[in-house]
Amino acid sequence: MLIPRRLLDGLIAHALEDPKNEVCGLIAVEPGPPAQAVRLHRAINKHASPLRFEIEAQEQFKLYRAIEQEGLEVGALYHSHVRSKPYPSQTDIAFAANLSDLEWVIVGLAGDEPEVRCYLIEEGQIMEVALEVE
Repeated sequence: MLIPRRLLDGLIAHALEDPKNEVCGLIAVEPGPPAQAVRLHRAINKHASPLRFEIEAQEQFKLYRAIEQEGLEVGALYHSHVRSKPYPSQTDIAFAANLSDLEWVIVGLAGDEPEVRCYLIEEGQIMEVALEVE
């Protein structure tokens, strides 16, 4: 996925707004390849937890609909890890079983500086994919 610097900075800023709990949202893209990120859609983590996130079904539906009405696609789901590196957890892997063809952008806040990585999670397998910053 290609992502403009301003969107990546916005994603990191969202994670830093609540460094004690995971934040989450969706990334709208113009279809690729490679997909071009064009907008962040922040969501509310219904658990307000440092260990997991979930977007309420009704909010997720509204976000998907708004993205489609813009003529875009949901290209990625993003969230933060407040206590660990940006690598999919077992909870992420289980959650990914219900979502297909989405990239997972994770912001890790465990180090001195936020670290962002991108993955595909399919059938329990994790594959890191390039997150190219423009």
